[in-house]
Order: sequence, then C-alpha cells, then structure tokens
Amino acid sequence: MEIESILKNKKIKITEIPRWGTFLRKQWEDNFANHLSIEEKKNIYFWNHSGFCGYLWHLFSYEKKDCLQGQTAEKAFNNEHKNSCYVFWQHTDYALILESADILNSNDLKNEYDIYVVDKEFNWTYVKTHETSLCGPYFSRKDIKT
Repeated sequence: MEIESILKNKKIKITEIPRWGTFLRKQWEDNFANHLSIEEKKNIYFWNHSGFCGYLWHLFSYEKKDCLQGQTAEKAFNNEHKNSCYVFWQHTDYALILESADILNSNDLKNEYDIYVVDKEFNWTYVKTHETSLCGPYFSRKDIKT
C-alpha cells in the first residue's frame, strides 16, 4: 500500500493489524455515534442495508454530529497531537497502529478513500471519504454532541 511507504519514509512506526477492521469500526461507532438510535443509523445508511452501502462517515454528512469539514478539518487534523493512533478503512478488515505519528498529516492521505484515523482512546477522528469534493474530509471529537 502506498500509505505504508509514505509512513515508513516519515519514520512513523507501523504495526499491521490485518483483522481488526470490524473491531475498530464498532469501537468508532460506539464512541462517535452512540447518541443515535438503531433507527436513526438505518435512516442515514450507517450500515449496509437493503442494497445500499453503509458508511460510518454518514454520521457527519447527514449532520448527526458536529464536525469540522474540508480545509478546516484538515488543519485541525494536522495540528492534532498524534502520538498513537489507529488507521482503518470502511471496506476492509486491514488496519494499522501508528506510533510516533505526530508528523502524519492530511496530505499523506491524499490517495486514500473511506479512511478513518482515530487516536487510541477514540477522543478524536479524521475521516477522508470517497466523495471528498462533496463530503469531507471531516474532523470531530467524541465529546462534541449535536
């Protein structure tokens, strides 16, 4: 993956966790979307349902949680302390743990889509969607409520 080369060149320590995607997506949901009911999640296509592909980031595009968007989100992410964090994707169980990742920035993710970066405590998240020209990127904190 190109992202791994970028991270290695920046001397960011990477640990591959190939089967953690499902676990991390559930943890993300529990920490950022726990204020929504099952019905609300269905209504925003949060999960795969009736032939529609679900996306966790619909939490932001459907304005169900406050967030920063676009360049403001990128700036917040770039300025966030990123000692240890997880990186995972919407449609794969492959994931990464990053250590000493403070120099990770939004430009490093320019060729990635439907990617989620979250600190190990799930206090903040940065999401780059496949619809970046229309939706996102997004940056949010767990403690921000709508």
